[in-house]
Amino acid sequence: MNFYITYFIIATGLFSFSALFALFGVYAERKVAAFIQDRLGPTETGKYGMLQTIADILKMLQKELIVPAAADKLLFMLAPAIIFIAVYLGFAALPWGPGLAPSKLNLGLYYIFAVLSIETLGILMAGWGSNNKYSILGAMRSAAQIISYEIPAGFAIISVVMIAQTLNLQDIASQQGILSPEGVKFAGFWDVSAIGGIFSWNIFRAPHLLIAFVIYFIASLAESNRAPFDIPEAESELVAGFHTEYTGLGFAFVFLAEYSMMFLVSMIAVVLFLGAWNTPLPNIGPVQLATWTTGAWWGILWIILKTLTLAGIQMWIRWTLPRLRVDKLMALSWKVLTPLAFLCMLISGIWRLWLM
Repeated sequence: MNFYITYFIIATGLFSFSALFALFGVYAERKVAAFIQDRLGPTETGKYGMLQTIADILKMLQKELIVPAAADKLLFMLAPAIIFIAVYLGFAALPWGPGLAPSKLNLGLYYIFAVLSIETLGILMAGWGSNNKYSILGAMRSAAQIISYEIPAGFAIISVVMIAQTLNLQDIASQQGILSPEGVKFAGFWDVSAIGGIFSWNIFRAPHLLIAFVIYFIASLAESNRAPFDIPEAESELVAGFHTEYTGLGFAFVFLAEYSMMFLVSMIAVVLFLGAWNTPLPNIGPVQLATWTTGAWWGILWIILKTLTLAGIQMWIRWTLPRLRVDKLMALSWKVLTPLAFLCMLISGIWRLWLM
């Protein structure tokens, strides 16, 4: 019984966190957009408009959930739940600190990308079930998009896995920490095991992983349907894309899934490339900053700060770059990102064989 209670509390906590991040993220994105466009953003509801998002959510939850007369009602109703659950399940394997993970899976990384692929199925269900030409076009764009960005993203991730020799996210995170027993062997030609900090991150210990990180980050924008790859939604072309017909709670789940995905892909990038929950501060002589800022609570603080930084960059990019055409996205993915990611994977193999 205690087992089930524990996991219920963890599941509730993760859901609450994703909901709070969505509230914070929407407000932050409005302010970022306003700053970039030389506006003020929300100002009226609460101090500095901080309650505006809460007011909008409460209003949206009171809206009627309208099902179009010609829609496939079963697909239409199930789609938002599948989209959100696919993203929500991905949180189960994320490491939040030393030894702090909802589920300590040896195949954690594989599990996350397996369940995330289900989201596209939900998007297709939403587009087809709506019986709306704009919705089905958005859904088909999503299906076309996934075959573009999944390949380079997969190669970039494999580049890390080949170096780390594990799919366990806790182990990948631990290898990037201070006094890691893998320190000397992993680095190949420099010892970062005692320095710690930013020098222990994968992008510095194996410099070619910096390219893999950039490739993964670009692909994660497409995974989250964020500009310049928000092709399935494309407000100026498809009204709202695959969720054009959704109102009330259905729209809320789709919206929550998008912001949860932002946090999820950013946190995966942090774990794989940016030191996970390990401190960015190094040990320099008697000033043992890495040692002083290492621990469970420090780990939670560092991984959240790093993840929020990447999420903030996603928002910045959305309000800076124009949307790509579908053919431009495919050309970028197949002709640029995929060859570079494959090269990173090849270098990882050589790195592991010769330098470790």
